[in-house]
Amino acid sequence: MHIAILSRNSSLYSTSRLYGTAKKRGHDVEIIDHLKCDIVIEQDNPKIYYKSKRLDYLDAIIPRIGASVTFYGAAVVRQFEMMEVFSAVHSQALVRSRDKLRSLQLLASSGVGLPKTVFTNYSKEVKKLIESVGGAPLIVKLLEGTQGHGVVLGPTKKASESIIEAFHAMKARVIVQEFIEESKGSDIRAFVVDGKVVGAMKRQGKEGEFRSNLHQGGTGTLIKLTKAERNAALTAAQAMDLQIAGVDMLQSDRGPLILEVNSSPGLEGIEKATEKDIAAKVIEYVEKAVEERKRNPSRKKKAKKHA
Repeated sequence: MHIAILSRNSSLYSTSRLYGTAKKRGHDVEIIDHLKCDIVIEQDNPKIYYKSKRLDYLDAIIPRIGASVTFYGAAVVRQFEMMEVFSAVHSQALVRSRDKLRSLQLLASSGVGLPKTVFTNYSKEVKKLIESVGGAPLIVKLLEGTQGHGVVLGPTKKASESIIEAFHAMKARVIVQEFIEESKGSDIRAFVVDGKVVGAMKRQGKEGEFRSNLHQGGTGTLIKLTKAERNAALTAAQAMDLQIAGVDMLQSDRGPLILEVNSSPGLEGIEKATEKDIAAKVIEYVEKAVEERKRNPSRKKKAKKHA
């Protein structure tokens, strides 16, 4: 099978693990920088060129699209879908997952628990916003933030007002979210592949840090999910139409609360915490999906129609 991993950096842990695992399983694999792909749009003849080479031989792609290049990355994935190449992450699901507001709306409609969240168009009713999420302390998040960047704790009502007003003055779109005190600076990352939780870890922020992201110095340890946490992770991934997802949630007195569903979850933290070969699970899913499409060609036509 010919597989391409869409990644801008071949030395990244996740990219190299997927590449090495696919090679060991006997596949022809290459790493393609999606920003260097040229999309040719022509009636009934979609094409992609990479460094002057036409990519018309691939069976599957595994997108590893960074948040800062979602627009073009998703366009490349969409073009591959139009060419009837299987994508481990659908282009529409990728775009949807990067829209934090839309994601929260979809998650809320799916019935999973969420922290109380407010979004406004630079409202001057800042005190009302704070009251809507239960008062201070609270969390303020930039809609475009990733890996814990653009996430600020408002410890008091006065500080929260100042933070929100400062973001509004910069015309930065934010969401205001309830602070879950009982989570104690930790959250859970559940890694979902093909409708199953294949690994889970508890991430704990470093001392004095409310953000648990590993990129912010947090640590990850193996955790056994409760039935409610497992169901919440699977429901959240399904709501986002993601077959590969990192589902982040908080443990609260009212049950698991979903924070975010990541469409390009990293492998390093989860593999080290769980000591599981998560990369193999991803490649196995791709193998299975491509084989199913070969047996049932109508799946290709359906994917192309919705690309």
